[in-house]
Amino acid sequence: MQDPEYASADNLFQPSPHLSDSINRNIVRSEVEGGVYLKDLPEESTLEIETQNRFYTLENRGGGKFLISGHPKFCSAPTLVTVCGSNWGGSMLKKAYVGRGMHLEFLHPGYERPIVTSRIIEIRLLRFT
Repeated sequence: MQDPEYASADNLFQPSPHLSDSINRNIVRSEVEGGVYLKDLPEESTLEIETQNRFYTLENRGGGKFLISGHPKFCSAPTLVTVCGSNWGGSMLKKAYVGRGMHLEFLHPGYERPIVTSRIIEIRLLRFT
């Protein structure tokens, strides 16, 4: 299996004439800066995600569910969530992707609206099973 930190040529985005230059740039930049496609992350693999304000641990539990910890209010203890993907600080989401320079977005069972982190600085693969 390919290391999930690196996008394969099959996954690389081709700029679309139907999207604005700004959106095309953001998508391309996310691939240049790097990230993880969650579909490539085996069950029980663990990521450490450093944002501008916190360090999160994200463990793949399968079925689109992840245990997340690292925020004193939302996930002080490991909490089972659904990771939506990452955004650029607005409403446009790159689904099932965790990217540097982006904001992680996840659904928490105790909140109606998605939780959005501060900007992701670094992503480390702690355990790859």
